[in-house]
Amino acid sequence: MKMWGGRFGKAESASANEFNASIAFDRALYKQDIRGSAAHAKMLGRQGIIGAEDAEKIIKALGEIEAGIESGEIELSAEQEDIHMNIEYLLTERVGEAGKKLHTARSRNDQIAVDMRMFLKDEAADIIGLLAGLRRALVELARRHQATVLPGYTHTQRAQPVTLAFHFMAYFQMFTRDAGRLEDCVRRADYLPLGSGALAGVAYDTDRRFLADELGFAHVGENAMDAVSDRDYAIEFLSAAAIIMTHLSRFCEELILWSSAEFGFIEIDDAFATGSSIMPQKKNADIAELIRGKTGRVFGGLVQLLTIMKGLPLAYNKDLQEGNPPVLDAAETLKASLSIFTDMLMCVKINEKQMRDATRKGFINATDAADYLVRKGVPFRSCHEIIGRIVLYCVNAGKTLDELSLDEFRSFSEHFGEDIYEAIDIENAIRAKKSYGSTSFESVERMIRNAEAAL
Repeated sequence: MKMWGGRFGKAESASANEFNASIAFDRALYKQDIRGSAAHAKMLGRQGIIGAEDAEKIIKALGEIEAGIESGEIELSAEQEDIHMNIEYLLTERVGEAGKKLHTARSRNDQIAVDMRMFLKDEAADIIGLLAGLRRALVELARRHQATVLPGYTHTQRAQPVTLAFHFMAYFQMFTRDAGRLEDCVRRADYLPLGSGALAGVAYDTDRRFLADELGFAHVGENAMDAVSDRDYAIEFLSAAAIIMTHLSRFCEELILWSSAEFGFIEIDDAFATGSSIMPQKKNADIAELIRGKTGRVFGGLVQLLTIMKGLPLAYNKDLQEGNPPVLDAAETLKASLSIFTDMLMCVKINEKQMRDATRKGFINATDAADYLVRKGVPFRSCHEIIGRIVLYCVNAGKTLDELSLDEFRSFSEHFGEDIYEAIDIENAIRAKKSYGSTSFESVERMIRNAEAAL
């Protein structure tokens, strides 16, 4: 009979049991469930709610069960529905009546809430560590490529010259914000729900502050009904995960484009590429493509949980069981993606010459030519028009700006002098940027130093 079966006159059908069971995914929470149960037993013993000897038996047996699960000696069963009932069933098998006392002053409602909060805190710490590793990789690459120039793009059209270091440091900023979002999410997840009972609190003199300290929570949940039904922290985690995956996907998209023959800016290392089953010449950026694809999987998890939560009355509802798989899956997907992306990025071969050659196309120094005229006293809108007409002339003549003679320049404006060639030189165009946060060599050096200090 089920541990909750006393009120029932007949057994649950096999199909209902299978449909109801969650052990297929919440087995991932066994460590957190055992930690929470051990702390709860210790608190019950300290408070005299159960005997000290029983508390010691429970805690010892829980340690043995954890070791058995990790070694593979213990198999968890769908018959016991979920991780909570599995642990309690195994415990009762070992210590008898003492095991039946563990569930005093708690419910599965506050159990799963504390398990999920502990899980997300643990996972967030791991992910923040992986983000730090990726940020260190970006700084290292930026250090190597401070002098590597390439076109910056808007609307996927060549726009202005930048350095590759500047490009890498843009992603550094994205992943720094990502770490901050996770840290912020953890602050709101750091409220202990255990001891709230099913929804109304419990009729025992418990010590929830002790539980919070034992389990590493900064705060105790203020309202029992909110504590068992809140999943804001999980939504926040999925939102943060979705944003991180967005940033990885954008980066992957660039690596995929840059590795194409049309760009030729980089080559993906053989260890992170695959071939074609029919075309022997192919080298496909499959790892980058998979990360880009897995982004949709994490997005789906966020939408799934939001959809579950939007119609739920207080307090706990069984629908919440379906909110756990997307969280567990997103954490695993995100960790795997961050890890392999960092490894792949550090092995990418940079074709500096191809990047540099690309800056000669697309008139990416046109803005610098306009700025040159501004310094000669011409209003910017007039400069814009003059340079636009020069670009059109170049397109028709099959020339680049630096291939024009001074007479050709002066046919559009008398303000042009020999120094125009210095102004439109690619390195000089980069060097000329004065604003804070620009692509200038000096500015990027400051970004790298700041990043190194932050890490």
